[in-house]
Amino acid sequence: MVPTQAYTIPIGLAATRRTGDDITIISYGRLMAEALKAAEQLDGEGISAEVIDLRSLAPLDMDTVLGSVARTRRAVIVHEAVRTCGAAAEIATRIHEQLHGELAGPVRRVTAPDSSVPAPAGLVAVFYPNADSIAATCRAMK
Repeated sequence: MVPTQAYTIPIGLAATRRTGDDITIISYGRLMAEALKAAEQLDGEGISAEVIDLRSLAPLDMDTVLGSVARTRRAVIVHEAVRTCGAAAEIATRIHEQLHGELAGPVRRVTAPDSSVPAPAGLVAVFYPNADSIAATCRAMK
C-alpha cells in the first residue's frame, strides 16, 4: 500500500514486515509482496517466517538482518536480479561471515536465473521469483 499523503522512508533502516521464528526471508522492492505471500503459504504449513524489507541496499541495514537470522538460524534472500554478483550474494556472504557457527544450514537465494530476460509475457512469469518458488526454497530448509 502506498500512502496518499506525503511520507518519507528512512534510508538505511530495514523494516520487519512480518515476525516469525523458523526462517528469515529477506527482500526489497517489488518482490516484497511475493515474500509476504510466501510467508502466508508457509504459515499454513506450520512454518513461521519473518520477513525483512531492506528498503535500501546502500546503506544496507545488516543489524536488522543479522538480528533476525541469529534468532531464526535460517535465511532466504530474494531479489529479481540474476543470481551471480547480485545483492543476495553480498548479503549471504555477510550473514555467513557473522553467523557461520550459529546457522542451521547455508543461506539460500531465490533470484532470476543467470540469463537475459525473456520477452514473451508468459515466460516472464516463470523467470522471476514468486511466492511459490520462495516458499519451496524455505520448505526445503526445514
